[in-house]
Amino acid sequence: MRNYILFGLMILLSISCKKEMINSNVKNDLKETESNFVSNQSHTDSVYTFSYLPTSTTKQIVKHKYYTLSYNEKFEQAEWVAYELKKEYLKNNDFKRPYFIEDPKVTTGSADWRNYKKSGYDKGHLCPAGDMEFDKSAYTDTFFTSNISPQKHDFNSGVWNRLEQKVRYWAGKYSDIYIVTGGILKDSDKKIGTEEVSVPKYFYKIILAKSGKEHKAIAFLVPNEDSDKSLYDFVVPIETLEKMTGIDFFPNLKNLKSSKSF
Repeated sequence: MRNYILFGLMILLSISCKKEMINSNVKNDLKETESNFVSNQSHTDSVYTFSYLPTSTTKQIVKHKYYTLSYNEKFEQAEWVAYELKKEYLKNNDFKRPYFIEDPKVTTGSADWRNYKKSGYDKGHLCPAGDMEFDKSAYTDTFFTSNISPQKHDFNSGVWNRLEQKVRYWAGKYSDIYIVTGGILKDSDKKIGTEEVSVPKYFYKIILAKSGKEHKAIAFLVPNEDSDKSLYDFVVPIETLEKMTGIDFFPNLKNLKSSKSF
């Protein structure tokens, strides 16, 4: 009888030990999974943890996967396009250029690309296709007509292209930046096409970088024409652009001051 009791106690002890081992392994697995999740989150998540979007004068904000815009039906283009550019996005893929198409997310309908035909103006990207070459769908999304504005060819391929390349340089330098860009839209602008798409006389671009808890920004206002001037000749205070557009570009950032260098 005593032997049976001892044998039973040994079985119970063995089961208890196995349970402890299983529980310990499960806890270790959970810790490892949680650690990997946190690590992956810190690697992939944006440093911009709250909304950096500007205000919209039209209340027609359209969100695509990698960029957001505020569409202005009156001028048949976006008043601003905002997007994040990470260092790991800087890739050169030989994607086939798609055709420009109307943006299905613009409720009032974005301008038809035919407005630009024989107008003498380029279909100028606001969020550059070159900034979205890390992913084919991201690249293709830049060819919605809500993301273009009439630009003189020498401007588009010249000083504006130089500024876009400089922005990519800053994305590599700071690892993660935020860009807001668009045309200065006025009633007096020249119009093209049957939908009377406005031709901005000036284009702006604002670049925001975050380092720790601090932010810094630089803003450019560039005439829609050819220029050989230094890019820094076009630097202006963000407040200047806000007065010209009626847009608060960073409503969630208090006391943000733009700098003359970056």
